[in-house]
Amino acid sequence: MKTMILTLALFALTAFGLPAASFADSIHLTLSAPTLSGAPGDTVTFDATVTAPLTNAVAVFLNSDSFNLDTPLTLDDSDFFNLPLSLNPGDSYTGALFTVSIPNGASLGAYLGSFAILGGADGGVQDLLASASFTVDAATATSAVPEPGSFVLMAMGLGAMAVIGKKRRWMYERRS
Repeated sequence: MKTMILTLALFALTAFGLPAASFADSIHLTLSAPTLSGAPGDTVTFDATVTAPLTNAVAVFLNSDSFNLDTPLTLDDSDFFNLPLSLNPGDSYTGALFTVSIPNGASLGAYLGSFAILGGADGGVQDLLASASFTVDAATATSAVPEPGSFVLMAMGLGAMAVIGKKRRWMYERRS
């Protein structure tokens, strides 16, 4: 009899008293290029693909982000807020995730960072869903290499100047 009462009590609590467990399984975060280079004064943009696997049971809410980055670089996460608020199983988003600014005067070299997406089964959950490491390589500005068409234009301009100079010389000699 005690077993039956205990079983009925647990059934009642499960059916009526306890909230149903809803959970979001996971997401995948992949940076398009986990290492980007820029010169001091530049801003580099990290693009990513965020995917909710088809095996998830419910939608995953992307509620917030968290990041770490070596100083003196700064990270702007405003692009994160362009992501959808949630991803249903099988949904994905590809686009800009965040930008990193390399200040003038920054030492040349590699700066390490990490970016994490927080969320879960509803709009108030802040569980770690996925994270990715990245590197910003602060390098000197590279000199621009002219395109072949630029050389052709320069050669035509120098040729035209030579013809005009020769014609002026011929006209000057003819007058004297």
